[in-house]
Amino acid sequence: MSTAKKVALISGANKGIGLETARQLGRQGITVILGARDLAKGEAAAEQLKKEGIDASAIRFDVVNEADIKAAVDKIEKDYGKLDILINNAGVMLEPIGGNNTTTVSEDILRKTFETNFFSAIAVTNAFLPLLKKSEAGRIVNVSSILGSLTLHAAEGSPIYEAKALAYDSSKTALNAYTIHLAHALKGTKIKVNSAHPGWVKTDMGTDAAPMDVVDGAKTEVELATLGPDGPTGGYFHLGEALSW
Repeated sequence: MSTAKKVALISGANKGIGLETARQLGRQGITVILGARDLAKGEAAAEQLKKEGIDASAIRFDVVNEADIKAAVDKIEKDYGKLDILINNAGVMLEPIGGNNTTTVSEDILRKTFETNFFSAIAVTNAFLPLLKKSEAGRIVNVSSILGSLTLHAAEGSPIYEAKALAYDSSKTALNAYTIHLAHALKGTKIKVNSAHPGWVKTDMGTDAAPMDVVDGAKTEVELATLGPDGPTGGYFHLGEALSW
């Protein structure tokens, strides 16, 4: 059991921002564990990182599957005895942005979106808290979105005022509320928890229309995952700048 190196778990890490976050953390000498619903895809991504000299592995990790969460906790506890960084990166968007779907979005889409984007983050975090408390400097990053900002959604003329997608937006607002509450609950510990807005990034979710590439999209998660002891907790950030809740 090795405890010297930092160990990070990133959910939804076999592609996109999650994979790039793992790469950037790995380049800092952090052991990265790629959580993926499809283990074969996760292992292929881990092999790619290993060829770049990164200490990487993959686990089957469907964040809405209670058995997967328990198995991941058991394996990381057995192999490392702790967890230093948890990045709740897995997320879904099941509706178009910008269409006025507020009165028409189905209850099924609302429930499925919240299950992955909100409830699973709580379940995963609660499961790993005992291992995070064994870290000398535990860090939790909840990957949110600027679309979770109530302030900006309410402000006519803001950059996101017309970008309404009720299920996705409200799930990220709820995740932000969780960040605030969890940071308060962990006051007095060495664990810091923050929400990250990666930006509009060229991924399967962001599409090729997005202005940012994944290298820049991962920077906010990496920065919050590696905060020093004087870093913030209970905040909402994009590239070092605080966002309006």
